[in-house]
Amino acid sequence: MVLRDARGRPLNEPAAFIHPCQPTTAKEPPSGPGWAHELKHDGYRLQIHVRDSRVRLYTINGNDWTKRYPRIVEEAARLRAPLIIDAEVVHLSADGISDFDALHNRTADEKAVALAFDLLLSGDDLRRQPLIERKTALKWVLRKAREGIQYVEHAEGHGDKLFAAVCNLGLEGIVSKRLTSVYKSGPSRTWIKVKNPDAPAATRAVDGTFR
Repeated sequence: MVLRDARGRPLNEPAAFIHPCQPTTAKEPPSGPGWAHELKHDGYRLQIHVRDSRVRLYTINGNDWTKRYPRIVEEAARLRAPLIIDAEVVHLSADGISDFDALHNRTADEKAVALAFDLLLSGDDLRRQPLIERKTALKWVLRKAREGIQYVEHAEGHGDKLFAAVCNLGLEGIVSKRLTSVYKSGPSRTWIKVKNPDAPAATRAVDGTFR
């Protein structure tokens, strides 16, 4: 039984901003069963909050960027509250590839979209549920969503083949996550990030350009 306050909200509902789970960097993806492999997109981490008929967008450091991305706010406002979604905000080119320069230069903020990969709150706090259950719930939450917020699919098994394909396409990399993992703020060994060393994002990290 979930205990609720006078407004019907769960008493264990998390605070306004949750420090994100941060993947550990590795040179190659984990092998074997039990892993979900997701495409890593070249953008900014974004936490989407929908509650009390209001939408708030937070950066990885908790800064409020709600006014920056109107398309995401409009789409989030159509979803049933309360929700907290973990996502990446990107600017997608005509061929569907994320364009970091356009995002960073703010030349098309109104076109930026959120690529959603985890669900932290949906009425109840979901962080203690396994990743695969959170992703299933997220897909349901976004079942009628338009392009402003898009669900990030995953592949199970053969992370090495997915990473090779990503590198061949010149994309940023992949993030591999334990299907049974809970959501924990801060560095996590159950989330593994593998970057394409030839991708623009890797070059920015080396030369010190703002990421």
